[in-house]
Amino acid sequence: MNIDRRKFLQKGLAVGATVTFLASAKLLGEDTAKSATGDKVPAKNPDLGAGDKKSVLVAVRDGDRVTMLNRAMDALGGMGVFVKKGQTVLIKPNAGWDVTPECAANTHPDIVGQLVKLCFLAGAKEVKIFDHTCDNWQRAYANSGIEKAARDAGATLVNGNDESMYHEVEIPGAVKLKKTRVHELVMKCDVFINAPVLKHHGGATMTSCMKNLMGCTWDRGFYHQNDLHQCIADFLLYKKPALNIVDAYHPMVRNGPRGKGVEDVVEMKTLLASTDIVVADAAAAKLLGHKPEAIRHVSIASAMGLGSMDLENIAIQRIKIA
Repeated sequence: MNIDRRKFLQKGLAVGATVTFLASAKLLGEDTAKSATGDKVPAKNPDLGAGDKKSVLVAVRDGDRVTMLNRAMDALGGMGVFVKKGQTVLIKPNAGWDVTPECAANTHPDIVGQLVKLCFLAGAKEVKIFDHTCDNWQRAYANSGIEKAARDAGATLVNGNDESMYHEVEIPGAVKLKKTRVHELVMKCDVFINAPVLKHHGGATMTSCMKNLMGCTWDRGFYHQNDLHQCIADFLLYKKPALNIVDAYHPMVRNGPRGKGVEDVVEMKTLLASTDIVVADAAAAKLLGHKPEAIRHVSIASAMGLGSMDLENIAIQRIKIA
């Protein structure tokens, strides 16, 4: 592909993403107001904490990744709400692909590194990170930038491709995924934090919070052979993360889950955070231009009572940084 054509395609994708984002702007990031001195301040959100609003979604935009993450965590009350002194923490990013961060197939290392730092500041005893990778796990961890960021922040990276670390569990109430083998870190940790990147997926339409949890299991082939969307939803009956952070800074909008290159990525400068995995994915779907109900695993999980996809009736904290 020549440079002029690549620029044309990138511009077209960016325009489409901008239209999608503007259509969702009221929901996912209202404009900031100005103080008496003329400085920008976050717009007030009357929905947050309303008596009839139960799920909480924080939507931050127009900052760097670390700033947006910090602001999102402040809005949720700080990492100390989730992590107590002496606890063990598992952070599950997308780390499955042997590609560099700008390709957006994996969670950006800045997000992972800052999450680790916040956990230790909250008093965590140890923080571990793993993913059941699709590419070679050592290369995926290294070339994604996640290995260096995590270790620099003090976390331990664990091989997610060691079958001996997966143990069979039963999932009562599941429709399809009645049992599966789960990584022992998921089974034993005190606090489970889910940190996916937002991207297109050829089979599931979208990868975000719920889809990211497939990397906690050994036999992903079973999902694909037995109603992928139902299995994704069923896993939540076994384990739901305490916190979900969606890296939507520059999501991959086609050719997912691995992508072909930076031409598949558009810049949105957005981060979502929620304790409700379904509402996080509903909002993520909107960012990619989908109705939440059009993503089957989101619709199924909502119908199963595992979270809410009703973005009109939840508490939303909207933060625009710049």
